[in-house]
Amino acid sequence: MEEIIAFCGLTCTECPAYLATQDDIDEERQRLAETWSKQYNSDIKPEDTYCDGCLPGCARHFQHCFECDIRACGVARGVDNCAFCDEYPCEKLERFFGFVPAAKTRLDEIRAAL
Repeated sequence: MEEIIAFCGLTCTECPAYLATQDDIDEERQRLAETWSKQYNSDIKPEDTYCDGCLPGCARHFQHCFECDIRACGVARGVDNCAFCDEYPCEKLERFFGFVPAAKTRLDEIRAAL
């Protein structure tokens, strides 16, 4: 499977929603919806967890993709992910990196290889 790196630096192809979608496991999508609804104090339904990755060419997106400021910015700028952006790292990413430092590491590695 080809690795998909989200705009923010998360690896889509390692995400439980992506994996449950690709393997077509309804029970896992149900479990994720319940877990994430509690974890994020949100109403996530199993059908909201279908995901083929957050990039524009991917067919189905997890519910959060439609409200993600980082994704919206990356789509508008037409970059593969935020490592390719001239303004990397921006304030939006810096806040996100505080929660997910591994995403910063991933984008820093990509940027260093450009």
